[in-house]
Amino acid sequence: MRQPPLSLSEQAYAQIRSMIVRLDFAPGDVLREDALQHQLDIGRTPIREALQRLAREHFVTVIPRRGMFVSGIEVSELSMLFETRTVLEPYAARLAAARGTADHWNEMQAALDGVTHATSAEDLMTIDRRCHELMWEAADNRFLLDTLDMLYAQSDRLWHLYLTDVADMNEAVDEHSRILDALKSGDGDRAGELMETHLRSFDAEIRHAVTERLESPLAG
Repeated sequence: MRQPPLSLSEQAYAQIRSMIVRLDFAPGDVLREDALQHQLDIGRTPIREALQRLAREHFVTVIPRRGMFVSGIEVSELSMLFETRTVLEPYAARLAAARGTADHWNEMQAALDGVTHATSAEDLMTIDRRCHELMWEAADNRFLLDTLDMLYAQSDRLWHLYLTDVADMNEAVDEHSRILDALKSGDGDRAGELMETHLRSFDAEIRHAVTERLESPLAG
């Protein structure tokens, strides 16, 4: 499943979004076009197009006459993020069970086999993301794929903000093995149910971590 080469705008988008997700650019940081051009060695127009796309997807906030800033994620927005994922991603799982191929499932199994070489929570999160990506691809709906990719990136940013040092990703990755079994067997309902459980478990961890952070005597 070889992907076509990315345009310069897509390359800039992917790199800047990755830096936002992994907190190289933290919430509130200023994003300057000239600095990004130098850092990424990409021209002004692709950088500007990438930032405009990131603004539409709520990774970047534009304040007139002040500039562009990395958006924060309000606690009140958590429910909207996860209620959207818990509708769309189980639906994608059902489509994937019907439309996926042996190539998709072999590649997912290969990703899961990488657990034996994982040495950090970051490695396990990379495996988790790859499993989701392959399911989206198998669903064969580019509009759904683009939306879920953006939503996952926002969830990934929450993981980096709150859970990097405390979450046990092993169980999350184990859940993908059970999802894969359902996908391979073509059991869309089972795959959808397992995916919803997977998402709700992550949501619960995030909410617990956010609550503890807010209740900490050091908060604020």
